[in-house]
Amino acid sequence: MEFISGTTLFVLFIVAAFIIAGIKIVNQYQRGVVLTLGKFTGVREPGLRIVIPIIQQMLRVDVRSTPIDVPKQEIITKDNVTAGVDAIVYFRVIDAPKAVLETTNYVYATSQFAQAALRDVTGNFELDDLLSKREEISQQIKEIVDKQTDQWGIDVEAVKIQNIELPQDMKRAMAKQAEAERERRSNIINAEGERAAAETLAEAARIIAGTPGAINLRTLNTVERISTEPSQKTTILFPVELLEAVKTIGDNMKK
Repeated sequence: MEFISGTTLFVLFIVAAFIIAGIKIVNQYQRGVVLTLGKFTGVREPGLRIVIPIIQQMLRVDVRSTPIDVPKQEIITKDNVTAGVDAIVYFRVIDAPKAVLETTNYVYATSQFAQAALRDVTGNFELDDLLSKREEISQQIKEIVDKQTDQWGIDVEAVKIQNIELPQDMKRAMAKQAEAERERRSNIINAEGERAAAETLAEAARIIAGTPGAINLRTLNTVERISTEPSQKTTILFPVELLEAVKTIGDNMKK
């Protein structure tokens, strides 16, 4: 029976370790960028991959959609109002070699450029537009950032402005303005209601005046409604004809 010498075992161990070190796993959401002696030589797709240890190096790049927060930026609007604005950027790596070779840290670079674009774009809008045109402003920021990051193999999918923080005095002024606007609308609604009621009463009076006996029926209806309610008042009714006769006598006396 032959025995394997210690030197042979050592060599076999080194070879096995060398082979194992060259086995790499690339996940489905990753791409492997391979550098051979420091030079880019290819991209490895997901699965079990082999690289040559020491000679080759593989850098994994996540190609999933990635959100990054843009910290709050102090900006001055076009009408000289100071505000704090933050946003979130969604991007995806579409060219793994560029993401590795064209910038030292593509996530940090994208974040920094998004901050600069956020300040530049929002500073060109007045406060009212900044509050009401978030989608338009977000789209402008996206186009600027996407154009710049394209050289890094990055596709900016969306930019969303999250919060716009205003100074306390500005918040109080806007609250007073909103309250005054609500009061103005309430007054307009009340005035329109009064006008509609007056028009309805005028129309009813015209119809009653032009219909013989209508005033008598209205009077009887009123008497019936009063008689059903407990009251300490005494109501004396005069025939309409009597009232008209008294009115006629009064007019003749004036003549």
